[in-house]
Amino acid sequence: MYDTTILQQRIAQGLAEIDMPDFPQNLYGPINYMLQIGGKRIRPLLTLMAADLFSIDEMDKALPAALAVELFHNFSLMHDDIMDNAPLRRGQQTVHEKWNPNIAILSGDNILIMAYAQLAKCPPTKLPSLMDAFNTMAMEVCEGQQLDMDFEHAASVGIDDYLQMIRLKTSVLLGTALKMGAILGNADNNDAQLIYDFGVNVGLAFQLQDDILDVYGDPAQFGKQQGGDILANKKTFLLLKALETADTANAAELDRWLHDDIHPTEKINAVTAIYDRLGVRQLAEAAKQAYADRSFQTLEHIAVDARRKTPLQTLAHSLIMRTH
Repeated sequence: MYDTTILQQRIAQGLAEIDMPDFPQNLYGPINYMLQIGGKRIRPLLTLMAADLFSIDEMDKALPAALAVELFHNFSLMHDDIMDNAPLRRGQQTVHEKWNPNIAILSGDNILIMAYAQLAKCPPTKLPSLMDAFNTMAMEVCEGQQLDMDFEHAASVGIDDYLQMIRLKTSVLLGTALKMGAILGNADNNDAQLIYDFGVNVGLAFQLQDDILDVYGDPAQFGKQQGGDILANKKTFLLLKALETADTANAAELDRWLHDDIHPTEKINAVTAIYDRLGVRQLAEAAKQAYADRSFQTLEHIAVDARRKTPLQTLAHSLIMRTH
């Protein structure tokens, strides 16, 4: 099997080898910038690892699909940043801040077209199945982003609604990245579905860990402002669980802080204290662990030698238990 470091190097090389015109500079410059500020490249790595799991004969056959996944991910981030009015991405200025929103929209559109150009390079016999998986994922990610925006203004959001939103916005891309690699590795339909389900459950656990780290993580490691979700009144698992379980006194105090926009430090400390009293961190940890357990149980059912699954198990564990 391939070492993950080798696969990551191949992804980096593949991205660097994409033919990028120099003109118009304001179209392609932002794309180069977005790709060069990096990221962990986890999603394309999952595509190659899944292809390797099912013993693909030539890894280069899976590389275009992996690049398509990474390009789509960057397209979605570029557009999400505009919608969220985010100033930073990966510690650097977002494209719409460095250029302007119109340039970011058009450059993002172009990245999406580039993703489909990569997908077209996949083996023709696999293309219908790959396109079906990719297109389904792309529509679901858009649905998840719309739900996320809708939730910002919704008076009430249930836990199940929130979990469905993060499944669509975050998890289906991980599942599809794996499924595309499985398709290219000639996995049967059952195994391709199992590895998709594995990825979706890892993605759910990953996002719940993100919610936990925003409040309880070390800012120096997490790379984001501690309590940023609290300040934004973002409807995370922790907030929704607090609203669901709070008694009258805690509910009243929580509501007061949700309407406070002028005492940021006090707000973070007070809401965190409410979370502590209600035990919502433990509830979030339990939910995260349930999805993690489900993911590993699903992986066990894939009809491949258990030893070949170890790299995926290791990567999934690092994603779920990460501190940054």
